[in-house]
Amino acid sequence: MNDITPLVRLIEPEADALGFALVRVRLFGKDDERTLQIMAERPDTRQLNIDDCAELSRRISDKLDALEEAGKDPIEGAYRLEVSSPGIDRPLTRKQDFIDWAGHEARIVLTEAVDGQKQFKGDLEGIDSDGMIAIRHPRTGVLEQVPFALIADAKLVLTDRLIEATVPLSMEGAEEEIQITSTDDSDDMSAHADGEEEETH
Repeated sequence: MNDITPLVRLIEPEADALGFALVRVRLFGKDDERTLQIMAERPDTRQLNIDDCAELSRRISDKLDALEEAGKDPIEGAYRLEVSSPGIDRPLTRKQDFIDWAGHEARIVLTEAVDGQKQFKGDLEGIDSDGMIAIRHPRTGVLEQVPFALIADAKLVLTDRLIEATVPLSMEGAEEEIQITSTDDSDDMSAHADGEEEETH
């Protein structure tokens, strides 16, 4: 599946129902080694904890299982479902991200070069109404304009400033790992202490 849009349309309502915001949906890998990766966050903390990941994973798994039983499986063949928080050095996938994280350092890779350059790194200074992202070069101080429409990958760079600005989640019980096995023998789900839920289909 090259176009991820149908999956986003299926998954986003499940995140919305829990009060979460969908950050990214990716399907990668080959044959039976594919992974459906879903990142989501609470709008107030910009993160998910282990219980949030488990709850969202169950909702999505139930939705996908129901579609499979109805003969409408959106993903053919075996795959692993991975639900996680975006983490501190998070991917930047929405226009709003470039506003919310202005002042922090980011790395942006484009699908095609702009003025001979495909990679940009510097402090974000927002995005305008035309979808042009402002990013200031760390050494030269030059303010560069990067088109949102050409982004192949963008994420925050882990810095002390970013760590200080990120709302910490409670670490209570963080050393525990929960193993959950569904009623279907083909499904094996595990919730990890790092705020990530995995299930094999």
